Amino acid sequence: MRKYFLTALVFLPLAASAQQTTYTPELLMKLGRLGEMQVSPDRKLVAYTVTRYSLSENKGNTDIWVVPVAGGAARQLTNTPSSESTINWLPDGRLTYLGDDNGTDRMMVINANGSGKQPLRNQNSEDEDLSNVKFSPRGNFMLYTKDVKTDKSVQDWYPDLPKADAKLIDDLNYRHWNTWDDFKSSHVFFQPVGDDGKPTGYGKDVMPGEKFDAPLQPLGGSEQLAFSPDGYRLAYTSRKLYGKAEAESTNSDIYLYDIREGKTQNLSEGLGGYDTEPIFSPDGSKVAWLSMATPGFESDRNGIVVYDFKTKKREDITKGSEQAAANIRWSPDGKTIYFVSVREGTEQLFSIPSKGGKLKQLTKGAQNYNSFELAGPDVAIANKTTQATPADLVSVDLKTGRETPLTTINQQELAGVKTGKSEARWVKTTDGKQMQVYVIYPPDFDASKKYPALLYCQGGPQSPITQSWSYRWNFQLLAANGYVVVAPNRRGLPGFGTEWNNSISGDWGGQPIRDYLSAIDAVSQEPYVDKNRLGCVGASYGGYSVYQLAGKHEGRFKTFIAHAGLYDLTSWYPSTEEMFFAKHDMGGAPWDATLHKSYTDFNPQQFAKNWDTPILVIHGGKDFRVPEGQGMEAFGTAQLRGIPSRFLYFPNEGHWITKPQNAVLWNRVFFDWLARTLKPEGHASN
Repeated sequence: MRKYFLTALVFLPLAASAQQTTYTPELLMKLGRLGEMQVSPDRKLVAYTVTRYSLSENKGNTDIWVVPVAGGAARQLTNTPSSESTINWLPDGRLTYLGDDNGTDRMMVINANGSGKQPLRNQNSEDEDLSNVKFSPRGNFMLYTKDVKTDKSVQDWYPDLPKADAKLIDDLNYRHWNTWDDFKSSHVFFQPVGDDGKPTGYGKDVMPGEKFDAPLQPLGGSEQLAFSPDGYRLAYTSRKLYGKAEAESTNSDIYLYDIREGKTQNLSEGLGGYDTEPIFSPDGSKVAWLSMATPGFESDRNGIVVYDFKTKKREDITKGSEQAAANIRWSPDGKTIYFVSVREGTEQLFSIPSKGGKLKQLTKGAQNYNSFELAGPDVAIANKTTQATPADLVSVDLKTGRETPLTTINQQELAGVKTGKSEARWVKTTDGKQMQVYVIYPPDFDASKKYPALLYCQGGPQSPITQSWSYRWNFQLLAANGYVVVAPNRRGLPGFGTEWNNSISGDWGGQPIRDYLSAIDAVSQEPYVDKNRLGCVGASYGGYSVYQLAGKHEGRFKTFIAHAGLYDLTSWYPSTEEMFFAKHDMGGAPWDATLHKSYTDFNPQQFAKNWDTPILVIHGGKDFRVPEGQGMEAFGTAQLRGIPSRFLYFPNEGHWITKPQNAVLWNRVFFDWLARTLKPEGHASN
C-alpha cells in the first residue's frame, strides 16, 4: 500500500501547457492578486498593490499601482525584483512604502506620478523589520509595530550550550497557527514626523516590558491600529493575557495611548469577547470598533461599539441586529458608519447612523465587496470578487448602489477563458428549514449529459460560502475539470441569522452533517448528475466533515478528499493552540466528568470502522491549528483497514498551502485522485 504515499518533496513535472480555454492550476498562478488599497488625501487617486507569482522561482513579487477615483488608466509606480508593501499616503500627496533599496529594507517615498523615489530617512537602522506602518492624518506622527524580545530562550538560560537545539516550555500558547513562540512580542511604536514627511528621532514603545502582542497574532494587521485626527492619540488592539490565559480567552481590548501624557487607557474594559479594529470619528470626539459579546466564541456576531470621549460612555449601536459588521468606516461628517456584512451568500455594503438606528443595505447582487475605503461623502472604492472572477477595484455610489469598474488587473490572462454558471438554490433540510446551496456547473454545460458531482464541505466552521474568489478551493477550477460542484451554506455559516450561525457550536456532527446530505441528495436528483459518481471534499472543519461522512454516508460517495481535517477530537483537543475555540465548540474537554457528545457521537474516529471508500488525505507539517497527527491518524486508519488511500504531506506548509509549486502540486494530486476514483474512463496514475 506504500505506493499511495506522496510527500511535497516529490515534484511532478512543471511543464508549460498550451493555451487554455478554462481555468487550470497554472493559470491561477499567473493571475495578479489585488492586495492593499488606500485613497489619497485629495480623494483623486487610489493606490493599490498587485502580487504576481512565478512558478519557476516559487515566489511572488508585489508592486504598487495607482488609478484615478474617477476612472481612467492605471499607472504602475514600482517594478523591482523585490516586493513593496505597507503603502501610506502623506498629506502632501506622496506615497510611502516598505521596499528594498540596493539590498536593504527601507522606508521609501515616491510621487504619485512615479517620480522622485527615495529613502524616507537617511539612517535605515530603524527601518528593518517594521510592520503595519501608519501615518497620522496630519502627518505629524507615524506608528508601526516591531518585535521586541520579552522572554528567555534555552540559550539565555544555558549560555554554555549555544548549540542546544531544544525548546523549554512551561506554559501554553507556545506555538500558534504555523509558528513557534520565539520569545518575542509584537509591540506598537510611535515616532514624530517632520514637515518634510521624514521621521525624526527614534520610535517609542507604547507597551514597554509587556509580554503581549499588538496587533493580535497571527493574522491581525494594521486594521487593528489607528491614529486620532490630530495625531496625539493612538488606539490599538491587544489581548493582554499570557500563556494558558491567552490560549483560553478571546478577551482582546481596545487600548488608547495618549502621546502627550504617555498614559494608556482600556476603552473596552469589561467587554469579555473580541474587541478589534478601532477607528476614530473625523472630529476625534468618538472611536468605534468591532465587538463580539460572548467570551470564548470566536465566531460571534461582530457588533459596532462607539465610545464617546466627552461622556465617557460606549454603546453597541447595532444591538439587536442579525447582521455582523466588518471593515467599519465613518462618513466625512461623522453622522454615518458604513460597513461590510455577509448577506445570504454575498458580502454587501451597509450603513447605520453613528448614534444608532436602523441598518440600511446599500448594495445588492451576486458579488462580494470584501473591503472598501471612502473617497467622498457618497463614494466607496471596493475590492470586488465573484465566484468566477478574481479581485478588482470598483467605485460604488453609496446612494444608488451602482458600481463602476476601476481596474482590470487580469484582463490579458482571462481573455477567452470560459467559466461555468453559478446559481443559488434553496433546499429543504431534515428539520424543515430552507438552506441556500450554490451549484456551479462546468463550462459548456450540457443538461442532456451526466456529470460527476462534488459535495464541497466548508471550513471555519463558521466561514461563509459567498461570492469570494479562492486560490485554494476554487469552484471554477473544480467545475472546469468536469464536475458539478455542490456548495451548501449549511448550519453554522453566517449571513442567515444569528440562530443559524451559532447552532453549529457543540453540534459539529449533528445537523450540519445532515444539511450536507440534504444538499447532495437534492442536487443528485437532477438528471444531469450521475449518482454513481459522487465525491466529497473539504478542508479544516470541512475535512472533519469528510472524515465524519466517510463513516456515515451509506454508500452515497465513491471518493473522499480531506485537507487539514480533524480526525480524532480527543487527541486534537489538547494539541491545538487556541483552546478557547476547542472548549467552546466541543462543549468541554474530553476528560470532563460528563463527556460531551462531541467525543462520542460526533468524533469521526469512532466511526472509522465503517470506512469503505477511497480517500486522499492532505496535511501540512506546520499546521498547529489542526496538528499533522490528525492527518497521519486518518491515513494510517485507511491503510490498516485496506482502503485505497493516499497521503499528500507538506512538511513546510501550515493550515493553508501558500508556496506556488506546492499549490500546483496540491491541485494536480487532487484532480488526479478524483479522475482515478470518479471518472469512468479512468486516469493514468503517477
